[in-house]
Amino acid sequence: MAEKKSRRMTEEMELTVAEPENSGAIATDNLETDSDDGTLSIRTTTVGDNLRRGGEKLADQAADKARSFVAQGLERASDALTNAAKMVGDTAGGIDDRVGEEYGDYARKASKALDRAGKTLADKNPDELIEDTRNFVRNSPGIALAGAAVVGFVVARLVKSGLASNSDDDD
Repeated sequence: MAEKKSRRMTEEMELTVAEPENSGAIATDNLETDSDDGTLSIRTTTVGDNLRRGGEKLADQAADKARSFVAQGLERASDALTNAAKMVGDTAGGIDDRVGEEYGDYARKASKALDRAGKTLADKNPDELIEDTRNFVRNSPGIALAGAAVVGFVVARLVKSGLASNSDDDD
């Protein structure tokens, strides 16, 4: 606990200074006057307290930004799944004619599954999705790591092919 020292400044005013618990720098911009007994108190804050508050504020801002990105991603993924379901469903008739009704039925089932997945994503709250992802990674870290590696590989290939096509256009 912080130790308090008091000095009598005048007969009407007393200065109370709180000694910090650690050796951090002290900001003395928070003055308070107790009107009952005329005491002047100085609240001290350490640099660590200021950094902690700033870090918490940044963390809250980052979390809000992440939720915003997750919400946008959910919307786009839902739309993409719905569009894919429509495309697969539209081609089911052609599959019936070319390959057979059995394969057309597979296409219709796949279309319905894609549509359900799209609707499920559309109904998800970003916080629910983040929590589901955390639980999945906790329960299946190997699968999550393998999935991250595959996604990283695909992104690297896309970036590499994009850079290669840009350099071909420059020539």
